[in-house]
Amino acid sequence: MTTTPPPGTRGAAVSAVSAVSARHLTKVYGSGDIAVTALNDVSIQFESGQFTAIMGPSGSGKSTLMHLLAGLDSATSGQVLLGETELTALGDNELTKLRRERIGFVFQSFNLLPMFTAYQNITLPSELAGTSPDQSWLDTLIDTFGMRDRLTHKPHQLSGGQQQRVAIARALSTRPDVIFADEPTGNLDSRSGAEVLSFLRRSVRELGQTIVMVTHDPTAAAYADQVVLLADGQIAGTIESPTPESVMSGLDALRTIDQTAVAG
Repeated sequence: MTTTPPPGTRGAAVSAVSAVSARHLTKVYGSGDIAVTALNDVSIQFESGQFTAIMGPSGSGKSTLMHLLAGLDSATSGQVLLGETELTALGDNELTKLRRERIGFVFQSFNLLPMFTAYQNITLPSELAGTSPDQSWLDTLIDTFGMRDRLTHKPHQLSGGQQQRVAIARALSTRPDVIFADEPTGNLDSRSGAEVLSFLRRSVRELGQTIVMVTHDPTAAAYADQVVLLADGQIAGTIESPTPESVMSGLDALRTIDQTAVAG
C-alpha cells in the first residue's frame, strides 16, 4: 500500500484531463441525529485508459462513490466531472442523456433483456438513442469477446459468463468515456469470473477503455492497474500493479486500523 499520498486523496488537487474525477465530494444520508456520512471530502481522479478497482470494508463508501461518479446519485456537496463536464451541475434530463451517451454500466445481475438476442442486447443503447451502431466497432467487440457464434442466442441459451460478455459488449458499444462495473463477477463461478475479468482487462489494453470496478474480491481486483482503498468514507490508500496478496495485505491493514480505532 502506498506510503505517499496516492493520486486520489482527501483534499487533493484533481487534474481536469482525467476520464472521471471527484472534487471534495461529500455524501450524507439523513439529517440531524440520524445523519450518516457515507463519503467525507473525497477528491480522486481516474485516468483515461486505466482499469481501477475500488475496495474497502462494508460501509466504507465504495458503492456510494461509484454511484456518484456515474451520476446515479446526487452529492451533498462537491463536484463530479466526466472529462470537463460537471455532472453535479446537470439536471435530470441532461444526466439521463449523458449516461446514455458517455457512460457504460456492467452489473452483477447482467441486466439483459430476455426477449432479445445477444446481438439485440449489444445494440440496445444505440436503439434507445435512435442512432445507428458503428458496425466496424461492433465487429471488433464481437470478435474480441468471442461472441460471433452466439449472436442469435437469447440470454437463457447462454452461460453466465457468456451473458456477462454480452453485457460488457453492450456497455462498450457506444464507446463511452468510462465504464462502471459493480461486482461484475459476483454471480459467476471462478472460471467464468476469471474469463470475464480477462475480457475487461483486454478492453482496457486493446480497446483503450477506462473501467472503474467495485469489488470485494482481491483476486478480481488484481486484474486492475491499481486498487483504490476506502475506509470510513475517505480514501485510505492505493495499490499499484496489485496482486491478490498485496490487496489482501492492504485490506488487512484497514481492518487493523479500524479495530484499533474501535478499541481506542
